[in-house]
Parts: sequence; C-alpha cells; structure tokens
Amino acid sequence: MIHRLTGVLDFQAQALTLRSERQRLIASNIANADTPGYVARDFDFARALREATAGASGGAQGGTSGSFRLAENAGQGLPVGAEGPMRAPRLNYATPAHDNLDGNTVDMDRERASAVDNALKYESTLRFINSSVRNTLDAIKPYNQ
Repeated sequence: MIHRLTGVLDFQAQALTLRSERQRLIASNIANADTPGYVARDFDFARALREATAGASGGAQGGTSGSFRLAENAGQGLPVGAEGPMRAPRLNYATPAHDNLDGNTVDMDRERASAVDNALKYESTLRFINSSVRNTLDAIKPYNQ
C-alpha cells in the first residue's frame, strides 16, 4: 500500500523536477536572445519523463531501480536522491524559424509561449501533489463525531 502512495508522489516529484529544469533552459534561451551564435536548447519533456519513470517502475525500457543517474549531471540543478542524482534530460537544438545574420536561433515568441505553457504545467503539478498529500492525510485522520 505504501508503495502505491510513494509511487504517485515520486512520479509527480520527477515531473516537477523536469519542469523546473525545462524552465531553467527556457530562461537561459531568453537571456541569450541577443548573444551572437547562441543556439537555443530544449528537451522533449514526455520522453524525459518516460525515461525517468522507467527506472523507478522496474525498468520496462532497461532502466535501473530508482531514479536514473548520469555523471554529466554534476553541477546542474537536478536533485540527488537516495538512489543517486537524476540524469539530465537529452537536450535538443531548436530549429530556427528564421535565419539571423548573427547565427542566434532564439525565437522569442516560441520561448515566451514555452515559458508560459511550462509554468502552467508546473503549477498544475504542484497542485496535484498538494491535493494528493491532503487526500492521504484526510484518509488517515481519525474520524471524530
């Protein structure tokens, strides 16, 4: 029973961590919008979450037990759990919508839309975690009349 409770919270915690990492990447892209030669980066959230949860669910895709690990995570903002550090998601280069003379591939419209979308999903994940914990606490409270 306790494994089911922690499984749901672990999944949401990993999703929250990946959302936070994605927001950091988007902010970095926006901050470097005027940097000549800067190539915007992002990652496929769904794929990264599948890889993160494959390790925790017993490795349907060949993962290890617990959160996945990678040495290249050192120095990044991803947490270190009981099983070790969470692996950094595979970063992709953004395809430029238009050519810039300075080689910068940051599309501010795309980055703003991505930032808002990611922030909303981050908030909804937080609300889901909050409601899950609240429901669990309500279920184990003694019934007083």
